[in-house]
Amino acid sequence: MKIGKYEIKHPIIQGGMGVGISWDQLAGNVSKEGGLGVISSVGTGYYKDASENVNIVYRKDKPKDVMNFYSRDAFFEIVENARKICGDAPLACNILYACNDYGRMVKDACEAGINIIITGAGLPTNMPEFTQDYPDVALVPIVSSARALKLICKKWKKYNKIPDAIIVEGPLSGGHQGFKYEDCFKEEFQLENIVGPVIEEAKNWGEDIPIIAAGGIWDKNDIDKFIAMGCTGVQMATRFIGTYECDASPILKDVLLNAKEEDIKLGKSPVGLPARRVVTKLQETIEDGTAPKVVCISNCVAPCHRGVEARAVGYCIADRLGAAYNGDLDTGLFFTGSNGYKLNKIISVHELMEKLTKGE
Repeated sequence: MKIGKYEIKHPIIQGGMGVGISWDQLAGNVSKEGGLGVISSVGTGYYKDASENVNIVYRKDKPKDVMNFYSRDAFFEIVENARKICGDAPLACNILYACNDYGRMVKDACEAGINIIITGAGLPTNMPEFTQDYPDVALVPIVSSARALKLICKKWKKYNKIPDAIIVEGPLSGGHQGFKYEDCFKEEFQLENIVGPVIEEAKNWGEDIPIIAAGGIWDKNDIDKFIAMGCTGVQMATRFIGTYECDASPILKDVLLNAKEEDIKLGKSPVGLPARRVVTKLQETIEDGTAPKVVCISNCVAPCHRGVEARAVGYCIADRLGAAYNGDLDTGLFFTGSNGYKLNKIISVHELMEKLTKGE
């Protein structure tokens, strides 16, 4: 699989998962094993292994405001530590378009030596604006329809840029979805049915733009299926949580290992999109009004309007994802894809890559 100037041995991208699920250990080892490791830029102010050189200001044990929640210093250390594992292998970063300070974070990723930047959670219509001094950095938007891809490509014309690859994400992925709640269950919006139109739309903008399928991909059969449909590769996230190297807390991994299919549901989010998670005690406390009080400390995403939407849905997404990273079973928010219940044991990234490339 080739994205921009970068050759990736296996057609597998490890999806970016934050807070603290895909940082240096997971991303570094995936790239080392021939996939594309992806560092999540979300909530780097929570990075536990930050050295004394990283200066992060906290309030009530939470990173204070945008500059600390998206800590540049901690992000640079995460990238540096991932490089110690994977060397010069291609390394990517996922930066949500909904993030406050998106442009600064894209520039940080370029300066830190990231090769490929992936952006979803909104349409990154001005993404190339922030990478013009780094022409070798490949840009990959995540879309959920051919219409979204067309809009992005039209906007990118003024930068004389087309996507170096396109990730098409269906409604079975973990975390936030690019669809209305009711549309997530309709046949017409399932990954198998949106991939084809995106492939056709991409042909209008460039020769052989790689199309990557994402959302509900689980095993080699799924990978082969979407490659046969015309995709260059796939993006997988949830299955990588079940690895020793995954940066998530042992408690977060246990939540998925113990989850049943009926425990995984879509719910409301301060971002304004439905989000898939494991139903835990947090959901109970939101419903009975005993969940932790919403006090916007980190100011993480623009659509939340400084806590307005968080109060409307009953929880702060930055705080609850941070709690999950810290292993707080009672107040943590545990995102997962629809297949999260299939995780039944922890294995190494090496073993998982063997299974995905050679079959179970």
